[in-house]
Amino acid sequence: MRCLIVDDNKMARTVLKHFVRDIEFLHLAGDCENVIEATDILNKEKIDLLLLDVEMPHMNGIEFLKTIVHQPLVILITANANYAVEAFEVNVVDFLVKPVKEERFLKSVLRAKEIFESSNKPLQLDKEYFFIREKGIMTKLLIADILYIQALGDYVTIFTPDKKHTIHYTLSALERELPASKFFRVHRSYILPLDKVDTVEENTVYVSKQPIPIGDTQKPTLLKRLNLL
Repeated sequence: MRCLIVDDNKMARTVLKHFVRDIEFLHLAGDCENVIEATDILNKEKIDLLLLDVEMPHMNGIEFLKTIVHQPLVILITANANYAVEAFEVNVVDFLVKPVKEERFLKSVLRAKEIFESSNKPLQLDKEYFFIREKGIMTKLLIADILYIQALGDYVTIFTPDKKHTIHYTLSALERELPASKFFRVHRSYILPLDKVDTVEENTVYVSKQPIPIGDTQKPTLLKRLNLL
């Protein structure tokens, strides 16, 4: 897994680099002292895991995550435990409080590895359906029945007219498996089938009366995909 360290504290970056180099399945792609440097790397390279400090100048780590459309797996690291609730609202793998101990760091990245490997297993999609695993039960799900899909940390919930299915999968991995001609990621946390859209109002799209936010960067493409006259 290619990981990127983002922390304005040089000593903190040094400690994390030491931890990363001791773990065989991690490859250090780089380390940055601010989100501007991090954005440049994320735009140019494939990053699987982001080790991100929360309290940084100009823009904190949580604010930064909200600007990333295709978010890699993220472990947030901070000296302030009060950020924990807000952190998990932006779909992070884990939240570590400084000073980070190596044993706790290893536990966190092992969890990220498990999610990464699970996300990269193909769903074995057919043209009309795929099977999902819920609590040990394999269930057939028709693609035509999907109303929208929402990210919930390292899980996704697939909403259909009569039920919702929560599976251990990431939104980015599912996005790669779904037919691109039919589905669109309208927000960092939502994917929906274009033919299920009822109305669009400002930065909200409605599917079966359910309001779904539209990301600022996705809106122009969405309107084009909807054949706006």
